[in-house]
Amino acid sequence: MLEVRGIETFYGNIPALRGISIAVPAGGVVAILGANGAGKTTLMKTIAGVLRPRSGTVSFLGEEIAGLPSHRIVRRGISLVPEGRAILSRMTVRENLEMGAFTRSDAKAAGRDMDLVMERFPVLKERAGQLAGSLSGGEQQMLAIARALMSAPKLLLLDEPTLGLAPLVVADIFAIIREINATGTTILLVEQNVRQALKDSSYAYVFETGKIALSGPSRELLQEPRIKASYLGQ
Repeated sequence: MLEVRGIETFYGNIPALRGISIAVPAGGVVAILGANGAGKTTLMKTIAGVLRPRSGTVSFLGEEIAGLPSHRIVRRGISLVPEGRAILSRMTVRENLEMGAFTRSDAKAAGRDMDLVMERFPVLKERAGQLAGSLSGGEQQMLAIARALMSAPKLLLLDEPTLGLAPLVVADIFAIIREINATGTTILLVEQNVRQALKDSSYAYVFETGKIALSGPSRELLQEPRIKASYLGQ
């Protein structure tokens, strides 16, 4: 579904991604792991059109999208849940969800998706008229995910969806990720909860300073000595 080949992205003259190549198959969950500053968020922003790569290609469903503006990439079927959630805190929950569908012209289908989102996230339905900024951290993350789903994505990019959340909320978020994937949405996941990310993905890439240091089936990486030593505390 998504193929990234030889991507190099810079901040000014500083390279953040150095020849990155990854593949995300349709219907799968692929994890991107690594320490802070390894280039994980830069990759997500490059795929989503927030950053323009200096070289390389990004192919989605057989079409080149590298360098397209973000709104056109959303229309192609890719939606990003950014690190830090980026909710519209002075707008209501419902208004945030409506903003998620801003690229859509199919009002009836968008209305049906709103109903489905409210069913999937009952807490958002209860707080539909509440200002988004007054939600708890976990509720804000659910809103960020739900808002992205309102664009009806084929590929959902999740950048650190459990960052800063309590363990019980983390479990809820991963349950939501599994449910979204089970309904047919492909997921590319950046996550620092390495153990859970590897359990809930089929394939993973480990980034170090803008390069891929390791990659392979997630079950195999769970047994990889370098992963155990660096990320699992074993």
